[in-house]
Amino acid sequence: MQILKFGGASLKDAINIKKVATIIDGMDNKDTIIIVSAIGKTTNALETIVDLYLKKNNNLLNCINELHELHIKIIDDLFIENHEVYKIVNTDFQKIRDFFKNNKSPNYNFIYDQIIPFGELLASKIINEYFNSINIKSGFKDVRELIKTDSFYRNANINWKLTQANILKTKFNPNISLTQGFISSNEDNFNTTMGRESSDYTASIFAYCLNAKSVTIWKDVDGIFNADPKKFKNTILLEKISYTEAIELAFYGASVIHPKTIQPLQKKEIPLYVKSYLNPKALGTCVSKSKDIFPKVPCYILKENQILIRISSLDFSFTINDKTREILTLLSQNKVKINLTQNSAISLILCLEDDYNNIDKLTTELKSNFKINIEKGLKLYTVRNFEKKSFAAFKKGKTVLIEQTYNNTSQLICT
Repeated sequence: MQILKFGGASLKDAINIKKVATIIDGMDNKDTIIIVSAIGKTTNALETIVDLYLKKNNNLLNCINELHELHIKIIDDLFIENHEVYKIVNTDFQKIRDFFKNNKSPNYNFIYDQIIPFGELLASKIINEYFNSINIKSGFKDVRELIKTDSFYRNANINWKLTQANILKTKFNPNISLTQGFISSNEDNFNTTMGRESSDYTASIFAYCLNAKSVTIWKDVDGIFNADPKKFKNTILLEKISYTEAIELAFYGASVIHPKTIQPLQKKEIPLYVKSYLNPKALGTCVSKSKDIFPKVPCYILKENQILIRISSLDFSFTINDKTREILTLLSQNKVKINLTQNSAISLILCLEDDYNNIDKLTTELKSNFKINIEKGLKLYTVRNFEKKSFAAFKKGKTVLIEQTYNNTSQLICT
């Protein structure tokens, strides 16, 4: 079994979908599972639609119709007139409209997870129909029937025992089975999602459960670089990366691999390849059981929109450490992620990420027992395998608020 994953950029229009089909047609398709993301920026569009619904904005139906038309345009370029796929797509968009008419829940995270999965479902249905129309034998699988999670909407935790049992008893197409990344369902069969950009994680779940020979993630870049080419100049392709180093890079925010992806593969020593659908013959990057990285160069990671919060006791007593558990509990309850910590005798400094827009609620709760200072819109740079000379040059010209170094990793919080 081989697992292939294609991201939204590789599926953004009919031309790219045809390129993906060419890649697939040139491979040995026996025992292949293909996992797809939503087409192009569909997830962003669906997020906007959810926001409009909650704000009771009159533009809601127009935005749904625009997204519907975008998908119709793509299938116009892929299929003959009156193909069955038109009915499939129209039915799914009607389900979106019906949900908003009938929904009674005010819970943003629940609503989000009932709507956002339509992006992946639409993409996989369109691509499955297209493959079969050009004689690439493919079968559709709804991943929500296979991957089961808890009800932590927008960042659900997988039920490994039930998920593995579901996958192992499933009869997959002997050639290609086409399914969705990122989405799942809970025990009540409500949609859940496993975190933004988690389609890579879906691929590793299938690989682990099926003892796959490999996972290949197809992106719009030639592999994993020592920095994001969109944010840094003169980047270097990393040809080989160990599982451990890949986990570290993902943990610190390297966007090319989802943080949860590596560990299931590492447990069974399944290699992960990152390749470009634009340049499929290029070497790419291999993540496997190897030593460190090759070539051995510093790796740079940038996380933007960071929040720096300084917490101290109201009476400036030396007791902040006694309150750490209370602070961490509030952070967890508000789903606010910690990226860096620093403490002194009277204060605790945290660099935070507010994916769920709960920072105002958190600070209000903290102010009842602590003195709070907060700065927003900061940048967090992480440098792995740093060298003193190149690191000094990297820091030049930056306004550094906090600097931390541990072993071969240095982090800077900058304005």
